[in-house]
Amino acid sequence: MSVTWEELGWERVAPRVGRRRLPVWDCTVGLVVGEGAALMIDAGSSLGEGARLRAEAQRLLGPDRRVTHLALTHPHFDHVFGAAAFAGVEVFGPVGLDSVFAHDREELRTDAVRNGLDPREAAEAADLLVHPRHSVSGEWTLDLGGGVQVLLANVGPGHTGHDLAVLIQGTPDTPSTASTASTASTLSSSPEIVFCGDLVEESGDPQAGPDAVTSHWPAALDRLLDLGGEEAVYVPGHGAAVNAAFVRAQRNALATRFGVS
Repeated sequence: MSVTWEELGWERVAPRVGRRRLPVWDCTVGLVVGEGAALMIDAGSSLGEGARLRAEAQRLLGPDRRVTHLALTHPHFDHVFGAAAFAGVEVFGPVGLDSVFAHDREELRTDAVRNGLDPREAAEAADLLVHPRHSVSGEWTLDLGGGVQVLLANVGPGHTGHDLAVLIQGTPDTPSTASTASTASTLSSSPEIVFCGDLVEESGDPQAGPDAVTSHWPAALDRLLDLGGEEAVYVPGHGAAVNAAFVRAQRNALATRFGVS
């Protein structure tokens, strides 16, 4: 890579996997680097922020690779309004996300302005909302090359009516040069990473807006834990990375808060 993750303000959470906590709303985005492809997880809160993320990713990837895939975890402005900056990539989202974009565009714009986004930026991003080309109803595996595989899993509803989690299996540090034997060894020793979207939040209590499906939220976290297991690193939509015990505690707190099992 041309520069290090840290030099651009990114945190490397595993070989070939990094995340960035964005300013203002502390929204997390992720980048997963394969041999011939790369996945961005969420796109930021505006076209300008999306463009900056794509430029930073390009510096990290170097001249021979580019962002080829974009996964949108749920339909909130701070996670999706930058997607139009990723023209030409394959866009994935939970099934139903395209319907929200088609019918609730004005509500998304209003919510962004209410939370402090410049009205002109909000209107521009809402007008250019990118509908996913691929809707994930169950699970979808992406092979990014060099032993880097990503599982997109529709685990919602919960935080919203449409929540997608992204599981990155253990990744080799240098997939283009690793032999089969050494790759298998590296994969077995590297923890799995789960990008949770806003199903999990570390920097504050989970936010339950009008589109939350609170009766199903604890079950969505159960599915997250089933995906990642006890040793995984869980990356919340807001805040620091956490472990399975934190996710389980938040699951139980949500069950108590909303009166569900």
